Amino acid sequence: MRKRRSGSGRNPEGRMPLMEHLRELRRRVFWSMVALVPGVTLGWIYYDTLIRWLSAPICDVKVSNNVGGGSCGPLVINGLLGPFNLQVKVALVAGVFLASPVWLYHLWAFVTPGLHRNERRWTVGFLVTGIPLFFVGAAVCYWILPRATKLLLGFTPDQVGSIVDFNEFLSIVMRLMLVFGLAFEVPVFIVLMNLAGILPARRLASWWRQIVFGVFLFAAVATPTGDPFTMTALALPLCLLILVAYIFCRIHDARRSRPDIAYDELADDETSPLDTSPSRLDDE
Repeated sequence: MRKRRSGSGRNPEGRMPLMEHLRELRRRVFWSMVALVPGVTLGWIYYDTLIRWLSAPICDVKVSNNVGGGSCGPLVINGLLGPFNLQVKVALVAGVFLASPVWLYHLWAFVTPGLHRNERRWTVGFLVTGIPLFFVGAAVCYWILPRATKLLLGFTPDQVGSIVDFNEFLSIVMRLMLVFGLAFEVPVFIVLMNLAGILPARRLASWWRQIVFGVFLFAAVATPTGDPFTMTALALPLCLLILVAYIFCRIHDARRSRPDIAYDELADDETSPLDTSPSRLDDE
């Protein structure tokens, strides 16, 4: 009989073969999907409240010719299955947002298996900062939606009416909120890469032109509306957050390079103290 390996069988350096990575991904995806169930259930129950909240950005926009005939501007629902599909979509999106603490944790746990034991405590810091930033990004998106909607519908000629499919409008809104929320996670990953010693502040500063260009390029591609107002509304807060992350990285690098022993305060004939306490190999 073969002897079973002691322990969990994981490589202490976080290295795993391809099949093990796929099993790990399957397990993370499974628990993330399970976490969606309560949120989807709540989204189905409070569908009427959510639909009023999601349609508010376009309901407040005044259009020149309301062809749709409804009470919410130009919004219409097409097809016999349109109302049912809309409720399913709203419930699923509500589940994604309510389960964000769970799937963000599993995303972090999947991409950082190689961290040392003393570095894995940053998971708490990632969750404490990453989850609020995700919702802040979604809130910023929701705040600019009425302005972006008014801008886009303003291109409609006076002699032409506007009809907007609610399913298409909801897809744009949800995609924008997810993009904004995930984009606001970038500074958190920058700080954590600096804490792990992968991305020093000096290198980050040397890339500032490429970073600004990449942020605006990402905002232009990620925002499906394509208008410059929405692109700028995503790019400017993201650049500001990256600047805050850079300041934190610079402070951390300065503290890391500072010696623990004040050698200039030692006498010429005084020996410097040595750290004789043993340390674990996986904590280096």
